[in-house]
Amino acid sequence: MATRKKAEPKEAKPPKAKPEKQSGEGEVLEKAAKAIGSALGAIAVKTGIAHADAPPKKSGKLVKKDKKRLPRKEKKRAKKKLLQ
Repeated sequence: MATRKKAEPKEAKPPKAKPEKQSGEGEVLEKAAKAIGSALGAIAVKTGIAHADAPPKKSGKLVKKDKKRLPRKEKKRAKKKLLQ
């Protein structure tokens, strides 16, 4: 059985133009704003003004039952105490 060759594109696509980045000052201002915001957030959590979001706790699929089962000898002793 012969395999088919993939068709080659006849026209080459021009590379996509990337959006121009902001000026150097804009990047510095954004980094500074993020740093200040994270510092203020940490202070707010430590002082109790804001609360940190805790991830939701996952529960197990099977919940264990709290059964108190005594071994045989202890169970017999307990029955004897009740009968006396």
